[in-house]
Amino acid sequence: MSANPQWDINRALGVARLFHLVCGVRDACVTPFLTLYLRQLGLAAPWVGILMGTKHLIAAFWAPFCAFLAKSYQKRRVLLMGSLLGSVGASLLMVLVPPLDKDPPRSCNASDGATPTALPLGTARTVTVASSPAAGAPSPPAESSPGTLDVTGFRKAPAESVLESSGRPPGYAVRSVEGARTTSPVLQPVTSGMKDTPGEGASKARRTALPLLAGGTAPGSPANLSAAQGNARALGLSLEGLRWTFLLSLGSLVFWELLAAPLEQVADDSLYEYLDFVDATDRYRSLWVWRLLGESAGVCGIAALVGQLECVLMTNSSRGVLHFYGYSLVSALAFLVSIAFPVPVCRRREPSHKTVKALSLVRSDPRLILLALTVLLIGAASSTVQNFLFWNMKDHGSSELVMGFSVALGLLGEILLHPFKATLLRKLSRAGTVGLGLGCLAAQLLYYSFLWSWWSVLPAQILSAAGSGALWWAVKASVEDLATPGTERPLGVMFRGHLYRGGSSLGSVVGGFVVASFSLAVLYQACCVVLLLWLALFLSVQPRLPQEQKINYSKLLVMEASDMSDSEQDTERDWLVRAMREEDSE
Repeated sequence: MSANPQWDINRALGVARLFHLVCGVRDACVTPFLTLYLRQLGLAAPWVGILMGTKHLIAAFWAPFCAFLAKSYQKRRVLLMGSLLGSVGASLLMVLVPPLDKDPPRSCNASDGATPTALPLGTARTVTVASSPAAGAPSPPAESSPGTLDVTGFRKAPAESVLESSGRPPGYAVRSVEGARTTSPVLQPVTSGMKDTPGEGASKARRTALPLLAGGTAPGSPANLSAAQGNARALGLSLEGLRWTFLLSLGSLVFWELLAAPLEQVADDSLYEYLDFVDATDRYRSLWVWRLLGESAGVCGIAALVGQLECVLMTNSSRGVLHFYGYSLVSALAFLVSIAFPVPVCRRREPSHKTVKALSLVRSDPRLILLALTVLLIGAASSTVQNFLFWNMKDHGSSELVMGFSVALGLLGEILLHPFKATLLRKLSRAGTVGLGLGCLAAQLLYYSFLWSWWSVLPAQILSAAGSGALWWAVKASVEDLATPGTERPLGVMFRGHLYRGGSSLGSVVGGFVVASFSLAVLYQACCVVLLLWLALFLSVQPRLPQEQKINYSKLLVMEASDMSDSEQDTERDWLVRAMREEDSE
């Protein structure tokens, strides 16, 4: 059978390893840095959360549907190649989205030598003018619209004069603004160039009944009213720009995800069925390592490349566009590899409606229901790390290379921990391993809420191996143990696809609004508390659930064979005894 080119197992596995490696590099070029790019476009945390939630929701339900259609119509290779080729162009649509800041600052072109003051996470790019600027000082354009919305989409307090800081992103420093304070509750006051004490500035802000405009005009004068109308128009333009940036980002991201989402599941299903034809599915289990190796290399490589080429290739775009260029180039390489990717030509008859059977199995088994809720919660908590951890690191002065190294550290830790998988599951049991993973994830989130420097995130990545790797090993082992024959893979797709990504979608949306309303530290601490409460509930409920004894068919076959051999030996012994008795009687 191996002589047939269609069933060349070694060649098929070699191509599959290369494909997983390249796809890992491809995903790592953009996925970890996507929310950072959206922030560079000028979008605040709520809008980024909505965008990422939409992305996860599409991946949760669109990918299995496309995999079903590709299998039904035998178009898997067409879908693989079309997904890769289409994602090359679709990802570049994100580059065309106009940022709110038309002239982003360049650290490599800075001429004044001043280090910009990074504003904390979730801060609006507005400050409140509490007094008139000093004589002779440059007066930035003032904007006032009492009771209107700022660029974050939240309502500002009335009777405040809002100074738009030239469209600069949150890292832009506002200097020489007398008595200024920020509208965000988490913003630390900028003290450079302040002549009033914080108490004096706050008291002046409280005494202000109408916005104070540059030039010190009286609140009721015609000039003041005219300036207020101009400021209202300028604020309307800012809101219009925010609306267009969000809508274009949403459209580009949805189109891109519709093309890219089916790739992974279609490739996995195709390879698994290819190996299943020749009873070599045991060799399928080790391919995940190659994807993690690709992601580790890709996330560090693209970060280093962006750091080197940022000042050479940048014109008026954000530095994040280089990630999309790298993604497109690696997608083109993956397209060439997909031409030789193993796809089974023959079609094996299989029972239909496996997904429906898997769903009915989850509904009827309380242990699977508890596990499903756990995976849903894990997806929601993990999305807060994936979406906003780089924002926090950026605010502490971290470079993208350090961000990439932190991701690679967690992935490599998961690979190094894998040889201890069997020992861990045997010593702690599956429920105990799930509890270990939940505890590590909760500790990781609590640690993230107290970051004090750009490098302080690195020690916490050690917990990522246990929090992610061991957790999914236990979930997979539990699913395989509780599944009925033929529903193992549909159940795995449901847990890893529908439930985990559905939880990530919900966590992204809720997390974005929590960050904007409170802070990222509050979000991480709240997630930690929820995980610890669920851990206590899980460990107390799981032992009390009915434990059904599964029938081990392989042991039955061994016992049956043993019984048959014993009966044959008894028959042979009876014949010998009977022959000896007949001889004695003669």
